[in-house]
Amino acid sequence: MDCKATLNQLKTRSPEGKLPHSYGVYFKNTLVALCHALEDHILQVSSQHPDAKPLVLVTFQQGKWYLQEADRYQELAQCSRHVMIGAVPDSGLSQHSTSKLDNVSLINLETTDSLVNEWNLIILAPSYRAMVLCHELSEDEYLPSGKPTVDMERKFYGLWTFDETLVAKAAEILVERCRPYNPALADTIQKQHQEIVTTEEIPPTDMTNVVSRIVSYLQTSQQQMIAINKQTRELWELEGQALQVSRNINANKLQAFLRMAQKVDERDQANSIASLQVAALSETLGQMLDLPTLNLRRLRLAGLLFRVGLTSAPKEIFTKTPDELDDANLIFWQKRSVLGGQLLAAMPELVHVTKIIIHHLEYWDGSGKPDGLKEEEILIESQILGLVSYFQELTQARGKRVALSLGEALEKCSDRSGTYFNPTLVETLSNVIRLTEMGFMELPQKPSQLPNVWLEEALSTKTPVY
Repeated sequence: MDCKATLNQLKTRSPEGKLPHSYGVYFKNTLVALCHALEDHILQVSSQHPDAKPLVLVTFQQGKWYLQEADRYQELAQCSRHVMIGAVPDSGLSQHSTSKLDNVSLINLETTDSLVNEWNLIILAPSYRAMVLCHELSEDEYLPSGKPTVDMERKFYGLWTFDETLVAKAAEILVERCRPYNPALADTIQKQHQEIVTTEEIPPTDMTNVVSRIVSYLQTSQQQMIAINKQTRELWELEGQALQVSRNINANKLQAFLRMAQKVDERDQANSIASLQVAALSETLGQMLDLPTLNLRRLRLAGLLFRVGLTSAPKEIFTKTPDELDDANLIFWQKRSVLGGQLLAAMPELVHVTKIIIHHLEYWDGSGKPDGLKEEEILIESQILGLVSYFQELTQARGKRVALSLGEALEKCSDRSGTYFNPTLVETLSNVIRLTEMGFMELPQKPSQLPNVWLEEALSTKTPVY
């Protein structure tokens, strides 16, 4: 563990260098359970005692900010006097409404700071103290098998405690580690901490309920892991038996949809590689944004299928730009995502992919179709697919419009940053195009995996829900 780690410094400052009995190595899902238990306690206690609002200090490791957690902290902020959050600059939090709250302060951690390897939650309330401190194992400590690719299998040194002295020391250490980023904020946090320490007439919180909640969360978490492992074993045992017929049927359905999408590309002589290029570039952006493997798989498949709604499109759709279409054909063009969704609804196993496709024409400012969703209301995969499909279309000739260069197409996307498209995604696309133009990478022409309908490799024998 890094010598600067909050855990390590706390151990050094503790009597005889000892940490609580809770100190050990934890799986990630266990830490999620611990944090959620303590966060739930904030929501419960603060509603009962408005004057007992806590000061909350958080660092979210180097992984990307999950939007469901950002939403959760928006609610927690309403029950706290101040929330300080440390995260990497491209976590996505700075664009989320939580970071705009008056009592939420965001610290953009440098990637070289060892804090990016930590996951901490410190709660300082007038009537109690609580914390979870964690530091992920290093690459060497993960040996011999190496760092796991499955997120749930990641491991952390960690502890949880309600010891007031230890929590106060950990808070001091964390604040000082964040001071170089924002000295004024560090002073404010210290002042608020002191106000909490000197607050009187707040009855001590009975921690029985929160301890019970933590035990319950931990037991549920452990049971879930056991159940997942058992179900996985059973799935493999049954693979050649009861599920075989269903998989074959689903594989045939999926092949039919993929063939329909390919037929659309074949009809579009001006842009016969749209599905492949959109799937490939969408996957690249998703990788740069560190999307989980399952989300990348869904995004890749959505890229291959996003034009399936044009299966019965009149030929004018493929020979004219939208502003050259008559009213009837323009309506067809504008409804292509919904039409695709209606077709794909015949295969419930594609429910997540279908949602990505239906909403890829929503706009960042809420002016898109079909539901007028805006900003974080739009699935991140839909945002990516919408931006990439627009960009790719511009690089191909259509009607009176000539094919634009990569730089010219990117400029069109940049003009719509903040209105049509998420500014963060536009910047990510911009980085890819700049690297391509400088010769440091090649723009991907096909996704990392292709089903056999494109005659590249065999379709997987499994048919998961996408």
